[in-house]
Order: sequence, then C-alpha cells, then structure tokens
Amino acid sequence: MILVTGNSGYIGSVMTRVLQEHSYEVIGLDCNYYNGCEFYATQASPSKQIVKDIRDVTEDDLEGVTDIIHLAALSNDPVGELNPSLTNEINYTASVNLAKLAKKNGVQRFVFSSSCSLYGISSDSRPLTETDTFNPITAYAKTKVKVEQDISKLADSNFHPVFMRNATVYGISPCLRLDLVVNNLVAWAYLTGDIAIMSDGTPWRPLIHVEDLCLAFIAALQADSEKIHNQAFNVGINEGNYQVKDVAIEIEKIVPDSHSEILNKTGVDERTYRVDFSKIKEVLPGFKPAWNLRKGIGDIYQTYKDFGLTKDDLDSDKYFRVRWLKYLIENKKIDENIRWRCSTSA
Repeated sequence: MILVTGNSGYIGSVMTRVLQEHSYEVIGLDCNYYNGCEFYATQASPSKQIVKDIRDVTEDDLEGVTDIIHLAALSNDPVGELNPSLTNEINYTASVNLAKLAKKNGVQRFVFSSSCSLYGISSDSRPLTETDTFNPITAYAKTKVKVEQDISKLADSNFHPVFMRNATVYGISPCLRLDLVVNNLVAWAYLTGDIAIMSDGTPWRPLIHVEDLCLAFIAALQADSEKIHNQAFNVGINEGNYQVKDVAIEIEKIVPDSHSEILNKTGVDERTYRVDFSKIKEVLPGFKPAWNLRKGIGDIYQTYKDFGLTKDDLDSDKYFRVRWLKYLIENKKIDENIRWRCSTSA
C-alpha cells in the first residue's frame, strides 16, 4: 500500500492515476488547500482518502502502509517566500516527523519529492550532478536541503529513503497550475498571442513532464533497494535543459499566431542552472520518459482548447498557488498559520 501525501495537488492527482495504472493501491493524504481549483474532474481516486494537515499525521494514518511518496509541501519557491517560517514548519519539520513515524511503523521506502532548485544560481557552465554543492536561494529550496540531510540519517537496513530532485515540472493535471513556466507561457500564447519573457531569456531551466516525473517515482519504488538506498537522483532528461527563450520558440512553433518578446525586467527569478540526469538513466533503467517539450506543449495547448481555458483564468487566483493561498487568508478560510479555520472548510 502506497501513501501519497499531497495527492490532490498538481503532481499528486497525476501520481495517483499513474500509480493505479501500474496496479498500486493508493492511500491519499491531503489538507485540500486547492479544493475548487480543479481544471477538470480527476481521473482517479485513492482507495482511502485522509483529509489532514501534514503537520498532524499520526501513526494511525500509516496503518498498512509499506511505502510513502511524500509530495505535500508549500509547493514552490514563490509560495515558500509567502511565509518562510511556515515553509520551514510544513516543508522541513513535518517532513522529518513523517519520516520518523514511517521508520517506526515499518515503512520500507520513503520517496521524497525534492527539487533541483536546491542548486540555486550556478556559475558553472557544465550541467550539475547529484554530488555538486548546494546553493539554495529561497526558503523552499533551503528546506529541501535540510530534509535530505536529516532524513538521510534515518536510513538503515530496513528503511530506504530516496531523494528525487525534480526538474521544473510542466504538463496537464486535473489540479492545473499556471504559475509554472511552460504551462504559463502556453496559456498566454493561446489566449493572447503574446509570450512575454520577463528575464533576458538566457536563464537555464531543467524541465520534466508531470507524467514522466511520476514514472521516475515508480521506478524508485520498483528498483532493488540497494540501488536507491539513501540515494539522490536528479529527475529529468538531459535533453530537457532549456533556456527560457528557447521554450518560447518551441511554443511559437505550435501555438498559431503567437510571438515572443524579451522584456528583460530586473528583479525577476534569478535561478539559472543546467542539470545532469545521467544517474537516474543509468541506475534506474526502469525510468523510461515518454514526453519531450514539443509533445508536451502540443498536449497543453490542445487541452486548454478542449476544456475552455479563458482569459479570465489568467486573472483568477485558482491556478496560481501564492494568489490562492492569499485569497484563502484574506477571506478568512485559513488562518495565519495556513490552517483551516473550521474543519468543514477542508
């Protein structure tokens, strides 16, 4: 039995479906921050759904669980900066506590959703490997480093943590996000014809399709334990390192009547890094990515058309994580600790 934390989110809702397609039985755990943010109805539901804040998990929640895929977190760099102390509480303290409970209760594999953002700004021209120095520049990335360091100390012959350092994710999900670079740029191209690049277009980003990311996690579940035991893997493909300006060019090829513009504004996201994904390809041969950027852009564009994405969606809060959490706080749905004010809201 696989416990997926954050199963109702952008990655989690796809992860649940892909796990079930591979004959896994799934328990979901989510506090449902993003109820009401669905782009379309989910295609899969877990065998059991636990509605609970990750900070409140108990041993009872782990009954019958053999493996954990831990996705639940304040989910990206901008969200992490919303409240750095809460980011630490949710992303770091709760994650380590979950791992300790997992080990105590006989969970065998703990597959942690980490991030390539822990490499931060890299001045090195070569792609970064798993042995390169961390240089996190955001609260979110700093928590990922701390979690990896602390959970790795729990590893023993019966408890096998593995750290999946995800590239920047893109692609369609029932719980859509438009604050991810590819999804966002395709939306603007489709709805307005404009692809505005806020930076000078030169920053590098490693990209991975959300379904391929799920396949990588499954490969980590299926591999012999000695191959993944206390290991970190950059999760992506070597062909997936792109400069932002080149992403725009790919979108122009697919979305009719779209054009890109380099705005070169100051104060935008400074992260730039290329990542080497050779290790996951060599150590986990069961990971067989099915997507490339051009195919992914085409699917995003077609799905936006099929499900009727509108210009109003670009102005709404529900597909943008920071804006949605601020909406919940301002409307007193959740409190200053990002907890539901009443249980019925969850």
